[in-house]
This record gives sequence, C-alpha cells and structure tokens, in this order.
Amino acid sequence: MANRLTKIYTKTGDSGKTGLGDGSRIDKFNPRIEGLGSIDELNSVIGIIISEDISAVESGWLEKIQHDLFDIGGELSIPSFITLTMVKVEFLESNIDKMNKELPPLKEFILPGGSKISSYTHLARTICRRVERNLFELNQSDKVNEVSLKYINRLSDFLFVLARHLNKSKNIHDIFWKKNI
Repeated sequence: MANRLTKIYTKTGDSGKTGLGDGSRIDKFNPRIEGLGSIDELNSVIGIIISEDISAVESGWLEKIQHDLFDIGGELSIPSFITLTMVKVEFLESNIDKMNKELPPLKEFILPGGSKISSYTHLARTICRRVERNLFELNQSDKVNEVSLKYINRLSDFLFVLARHLNKSKNIHDIFWKKNI
C-alpha cells in the first residue's frame, strides 16, 4: 500500500466541509457523514471488545466484521461504489445460528449487562442500531447498497446474540427485565 496518510491534518475541514473519496465536498453534518461517523464509532467499540478476554474464534468473527464495516464506510465515501455482497450477511446469519444453538431460549426481555464484555457488546449493538437509522435516513435521498442495509440490520442481531453468548461463556446469567420493579 502506498503512503496514503503522509499528513494527518489538512485544514480543509476547518470550514465545516469534508471530502468524499470521489473528490466531492459535503457538509460534516450530512447524513452520509453521520453514517460514516457512526460506523467508525461502532468499529471502535468492537475493537474494545476484541481487546478483552474472548476466544480466538470470537475475535476472528469481530475482526472480519471490522473489515466489513470499513468496506461499508468505503461505500459511503464513494457514492455509487458497492463492495458488500450477500456472502457477508450469510456469515452473520450462520454465526448467529451457531451461537443460538448453545443458548437457552429467550422467554423474557434482557437488560444490557451481566459481564463487562457483554455490556460492551450491548453498547456496540445500540451503536449499530444508530448506524442502521443513519443509513436508512441517507437512503431516503441517496441510494445505499441494499446489502449493506441488510448487513447492518443483521449485525445488530449478531451483537445481541454474541452478548448473550459471551455471558454464557463467562458463566454469568443474562439480566432479565422485571415488570414493575
């Protein structure tokens, strides 16, 4: 890879505009930039999860997801660029199914928490839901890759099941919501 970032600050964003990969400049509060920022935040929290005590398999899943999120960011950075395919969605679905087989059926709502790692994973899930809202808002005015929309929706499901899976792996019970407590 060539030196892409030889200078970190450019001062070109000082007026509230930012550049896209195609060379165009848009407002920093544009829904496209909101989506990019939320994806970056989600990717950062996933990095925190990876830095915790999790298995190599779980870490591998999450690193793959980080790359997928970076690819979605690429799609947002270059309008009309598409990179994600349904294979990525199927990866999430198959791993949701694997984890779910090992978990007790859910009969109650659960609260974020239990273990620290599960709490971080629930945080990632809530950020993922914001990414989804951002991308669907953007899709109202600028077309977003339909597969990327499905991927983000499925990723929030994956993170929910992963949070439960991580609690189980630490022998910690999920926290069930109780009515009128």
